[in-house]
Amino acid sequence: MTHTIGISGSTIMSDETKFNDLFRAHEQITHIEIGEFENEDAFQRFLTLLKKSNKTFGIHSPIYRNGSKYDLLEKFQYAPEQAWTLFEKEIQRLVKLGAQYILVHFPYFQGSACNPDTLIEQGLKRLSELQLTYNLPIVCEPKLGLDQSPKGIEYLNAFPITLWEKYGLKLCMDIGDYLLAADEQALSMIQKWKDYIKVVHLHNIEFIDDKYLWVPIHPSHEDDGKHYSINEILYVLSGYRDLIWVLEHTPHSNPSQTFIQEGINWLADDVLKIKNNLSKKY
Repeated sequence: MTHTIGISGSTIMSDETKFNDLFRAHEQITHIEIGEFENEDAFQRFLTLLKKSNKTFGIHSPIYRNGSKYDLLEKFQYAPEQAWTLFEKEIQRLVKLGAQYILVHFPYFQGSACNPDTLIEQGLKRLSELQLTYNLPIVCEPKLGLDQSPKGIEYLNAFPITLWEKYGLKLCMDIGDYLLAADEQALSMIQKWKDYIKVVHLHNIEFIDDKYLWVPIHPSHEDDGKHYSINEILYVLSGYRDLIWVLEHTPHSNPSQTFIQEGINWLADDVLKIKNNLSKKY
């Protein structure tokens, strides 16, 4: 099994002035996942830095901040057909840039939906056709909807694996979203898809009144009574094949570099047994 640790552009909110932080941070990190660039100049600057590094990258759609983020199945900001057109244009561009994958929020439902299985399969068919046409892996990330609606995650959980298997698509599991959606049932819902998981988005949750923040993973959270315990989830997933673990906290809690590094060390040295900036086969 080969495991890779990556960092998300969410840790700097894809801020162009902080791109260097993604490239110089933490010796165990060999991959960057990023999207929502402010503009084309910012995207080009990222690509320039990438060429000078030894890191791989994946794009979290949309490429630009004003792009379509949630619209493939139902209108959120864009009409679905427009969203599909924009998504295909992103794929066409990324094929030429050497991205390892493009990640898209799918399935995403704002709340309850009629005939979700039909909508999901229709979307899978189109995604599969795009993947075959352009030979770029598409990774689907189920997400919470409006007001933390768990419907999209629940609809995926109810979706037949035999149908998913037909379309050859991989999944990203966002640990925080699954914990918010399913709490103690999160692990069993994730395990259903073990043969299809390619990317794991890693962060914990910190609640402030009726809001919450994405915070770095850290072993101290396991028994502090304030955060979710994710130890069991991490260890189960560490037994899956060829995962990309993307650290996806945001800067809002102002975590120290020491705190972030301790979480990375916990993941790399304890959970995954990866050391010295290498993905180790075992």
